[in-house]
Amino acid sequence: MLSYIQIARPDHWFKNVFMLFGVILAMFYRPDAFQSAEAMLQIGKTVFIGLCAVCLIVSSNYVINEILDAPTDRSHPSKCFRPIPSGKVKLFWAYLEWIVLGIAGLGIAWSLNMPFFWSGAVLLLMGCAYNIPPVRTKEWIYLDVLSESVNNPLRLMLGWYLVLPGQVPPLSLLISYWMVGAFFMATKRFAEYRWINDPERAAQYRRSFRHYTEENLLVSMFIYAIASALFLGVFIVRYRLELVLAFPILAGFYGYYLYVGLKPNSTVQNPEHLYRERGLMAYLTLCLGAFLLLMFWDMPWLYEYFKVAPPAVESLWKF
Repeated sequence: MLSYIQIARPDHWFKNVFMLFGVILAMFYRPDAFQSAEAMLQIGKTVFIGLCAVCLIVSSNYVINEILDAPTDRSHPSKCFRPIPSGKVKLFWAYLEWIVLGIAGLGIAWSLNMPFFWSGAVLLLMGCAYNIPPVRTKEWIYLDVLSESVNNPLRLMLGWYLVLPGQVPPLSLLISYWMVGAFFMATKRFAEYRWINDPERAAQYRRSFRHYTEENLLVSMFIYAIASALFLGVFIVRYRLELVLAFPILAGFYGYYLYVGLKPNSTVQNPEHLYRERGLMAYLTLCLGAFLLLMFWDMPWLYEYFKVAPPAVESLWKF
């Protein structure tokens, strides 16, 4: 039974914490929805149910990933010991697990609201496109990174729709969130490629590695980071100029993550183990703290200094 739990990867559920960013963003747009303890409690319950739904959906995607990756995982130095490549799981029950988890997750999502349901359905569909032939985007150079990292803005939308199902989140922030996810994913590919240290074996493990090199992976990481910063800048000027003060800290986080990615046998190959990088986690906490402070604390002098019109949205607090 443990093997069937392992292929659902509950240890990866922490990634769904990125949904909370969408919840926080919705708080900025609708501070009146959080003015009473009763309203906060109701939103808390909704967020918890939504998290459960998304965990089931992503576990469904992980199961089909484990099933269809098993042949190539046998060529990987460590993934060959996963439950399916090592013969601990029967494929019939694994396919049944994939279907049941997906239906259960979408069923819970349906009970909340339709925008949340459709966002969850797209998340499930992207998992299928990423893993299932003949599409199987994970085998296409660059498209493997972009199709996997699109889960980032989808998670933001899922968190947003738990609070504001009648509005669409800012497109500039969605694209920025997508590109920062692409930066993280490309760094993971780079670390994997360097660790395998054998182009032929790397290509056997992942077809996209036939076309990747350390050089073009580094260039793509640079492009994704620049694109993320560009669209974040659009969001900041349009909606929240105070966040410009966090730019030096955010730039440092990109650099720190790249530094970790360049280490031999880097932890970024397995993001679920990044908590072991205590310095990176401390820096991430600093970034999140700065973001929360600047997202909800007005500084009118900034708009006068940069000659930018203040947004129409009122904040929870004023500085």
